[in-house]
Amino acid sequence: MEGGTLRSDIAKIVEGLESVGYIADRAIATAVHLGLAMEKPLLVEGAAGVGKTEIAKAMAAWLETDLIRLQCYEGLDLPTALYEWNYQKQLLHIRLQGRDGDAESVQRTIFGPDFLLERPLLRAIRCEERPVLLIDEVDRADEEFEAFLLELLSDFQVSIPELGTIEARTRPVVVLTSNGTRELSDALRRRCLYLWIDYPEPEREIEILRRRRPDIALTRVREAVGLAQQLRGERLGKPPGVAETLDFATALEALGAEALGPETARDAIGALIKDPNDLAGLTAERLEALLRVSGGPGG
Repeated sequence: MEGGTLRSDIAKIVEGLESVGYIADRAIATAVHLGLAMEKPLLVEGAAGVGKTEIAKAMAAWLETDLIRLQCYEGLDLPTALYEWNYQKQLLHIRLQGRDGDAESVQRTIFGPDFLLERPLLRAIRCEERPVLLIDEVDRADEEFEAFLLELLSDFQVSIPELGTIEARTRPVVVLTSNGTRELSDALRRRCLYLWIDYPEPEREIEILRRRRPDIALTRVREAVGLAQQLRGERLGKPPGVAETLDFATALEALGAEALGPETARDAIGALIKDPNDLAGLTAERLEALLRVSGGPGG
C-alpha cells in the first residue's frame, strides 16, 4: 500500500512538472517529492546546460508560487543577498524632519521596516506564502558566504542588528544548483538532499526539444540531438547542453536546408559549440565523421 502511494505521488509530480513544460524522469521526480515531504533543501549538481535551474522554475510554476532567485557569483556579499538600507530614503527623511525633529525618534524610524530593501534571501523568509528559493550556481560564491547559508538553511531565520531576529513566516522550498567549479563543504551537503543530473538520453532530449519548440520539424530535432549526443562523447572543454541543442535545432530550421550535411552543420555550429578551442578542433573531416555516426548524410 505504502509503495503504491509513493508511486502515485511520484507519478503526480512527473505529470505536474510535465504540465508546465519540464520533462522529469523518476530520479528527478523522487528528489522533488522528498524535498517537499521532508522540507529539506535540494542540491542539484551536473554539467552546465542539463536543466538544473529549470527544475526550480518548473516547481514554482507547478506549485503556483513565487520563484525567488539568487544568482551567485564570486564576491557575492550579504547586503546583495540579504538586505540593505535605503540610504537615499533615509537621508530624505532626515532632511524633512529638519532641526526640530527628535534625533532618537528619527534614528528609530529610519532603521525600521519602511526603509529596508529586501534582497532575495530576506524576501524568501518574509513571504506570506511558501515560495521557491533558487540559489543558483552556489559553487561560484566564496566559502564565507557558504558559511552564512549553513545558518540560514538550518534555522530559516536571520538577524538584523537594528530589527532583531526575523524568522521565516513559511519555510521556503529551496533548490541549490552547482556546476562543480568549486567543491562545496560537507556541512552544506549534509543539510541538503542530493540530485545529480546527467545529459539526457536521446529520446528524452528529443522529447524536451519537442515540448519547448513544437514548431520545429521532428527531423530537425532528431538531427540536432544526434550531433549533440555525438559531440558530448568528444573531448570538449564545454560539451553542448540541452539549451545548445535547442539553439542548434532552431538554427537549422532558420537555415532551411532539407537535410543536415557538413556545410549546413558548419554554418550552424556556433549555436552548438561555444568554445574557441572546441571549435578549432572540430575539423571538417571530424564533423563529417560525426554526422555519419549521428545519422546525418555526412556529405
